[in-house]
Amino acid sequence: MKNESGEASVEEENQKQPKEAGKFIKIKKFTFIMGIFLLIFLTAGITTIALTFGDEKVDPLASNKHSEFEKLYSTYDTIKDNYYEEIDQDKLVDGAINGMIKSLDDPYSTYMDKKEASSFHESISSSFEGIGAEIQEQDGKIMVVSPIKGSPAEKAGVKPNDIILSVDGKSLEGLSSSEAVLKIRGEKGTKVDLSITRAGEPEPIALTIKRDTIPIETVYAEMLDDGVAKIQVTSFSEHTVKELETALNDMSKKDMKGLILDLRGNPGGLLDQAIDMASLFIPNGEVVLQVEERSGKKDVFKSKNNGELKIPVVVLIDDGSASASEIVAAAVSESADIPLIGVKSFGKGTVQTAQDFDDGSNFKYTAAKWLTPEGNWIHKKGIMPDIKVNLPDYASLPYISPDKELKASDSSSEVKAAEEMLKAAGYNPGKIDGFFDEETTSAVKEFQKEQKVKETGIIKDDTTVKLMQVIREKILENDTQVKKAVEVLKKEIK
Repeated sequence: MKNESGEASVEEENQKQPKEAGKFIKIKKFTFIMGIFLLIFLTAGITTIALTFGDEKVDPLASNKHSEFEKLYSTYDTIKDNYYEEIDQDKLVDGAINGMIKSLDDPYSTYMDKKEASSFHESISSSFEGIGAEIQEQDGKIMVVSPIKGSPAEKAGVKPNDIILSVDGKSLEGLSSSEAVLKIRGEKGTKVDLSITRAGEPEPIALTIKRDTIPIETVYAEMLDDGVAKIQVTSFSEHTVKELETALNDMSKKDMKGLILDLRGNPGGLLDQAIDMASLFIPNGEVVLQVEERSGKKDVFKSKNNGELKIPVVVLIDDGSASASEIVAAAVSESADIPLIGVKSFGKGTVQTAQDFDDGSNFKYTAAKWLTPEGNWIHKKGIMPDIKVNLPDYASLPYISPDKELKASDSSSEVKAAEEMLKAAGYNPGKIDGFFDEETTSAVKEFQKEQKVKETGIIKDDTTVKLMQVIREKILENDTQVKKAVEVLKKEIK
């Protein structure tokens, strides 16, 4: 008979050597008793050392000092040993970590398994495949911070503050932002069905979006009239400041006399890029921001600008400007007196850091809050522009899925949105009431004729795409915020 270690048991030894059995048992008893005395002696010694020198000396020999984890260990062991099915131990540990972080009730702190962590790192690299929308978890719901410029999400009409209810029919309720990202992202060319809610819309909006490669090109520059350049920064990635410096040089060669720095729809990104970007516009030595730790200790970051721009600058912000873009906006406003134009920003005043684990997973947590140069905390409040300017009402019209057919006698919120689009595009759909009547049909046919689309009087497929394209172009042509920025700059250009 063998015990669990594979060695011969005491009973077997006694059978093999009957004359020596008594002696053997006495030796065993003696060894056992001496072991007890030795344990008592070591315990007393450890206690003495602890009393004399403190905890630092005893840590290597002491038991786990986190006694508050005893419930966690006990729960883990019980589930591992007694649950009615075999469990994935790694999944159990991931769940424990995830639960701990969720208990912080902080939408910006999250645990990411290996796959989620890879997706997180992609978001600040050169490109990824998906729909191109920055999201965050808020109160158990997944909210859009901002779609990326030129992305499928933007083209489909996704707006800041939209709530994504489901992906391909599966609810996102209770998921973290990193978990939601994995469901929304996918290979280029594949489609994803989203259901979203939007303030002011009585019913959820159904969107079908075709995924694509989302390049993380973050700076777009163009020269407007009268020497005014507009440079849009869409996020803060690894090379954003270098991209901006290149754009500034290019615009200077085109005789740039004034600059519009467009941070609208910019959901943020890397803190160091925000600090370096703000420094391009702030005099050397002036404060860019303050980072305050839990203890109250503040780290003050100052501009290290070696050559400040000598042209007038204005900055555009909106409700999609968040985090790093708010750092830049607040910094240039308070430390360089650069005017802000647009509408109130999103309001994210915390700083996150990520810690990687050896298995490729990581967790991101809020480590501090950031304050403006003057010590203001804009969290959940946002930044008010110096000059408030709204975009035209039609700029906030909801997306209409090209797959959905809108025809005579239909009545819905989509019909109302289509009527408003037709009116904004210069056609008369009659009373805008969400009812597809004869006047709406006539307006649709007139639109189709001018756009060289088959005249059916029905809004679907190419007609829908053309209608939304016309509206996007009209928004660009009548960008009231850019027009105001140009007006302000012209007064400053010498």
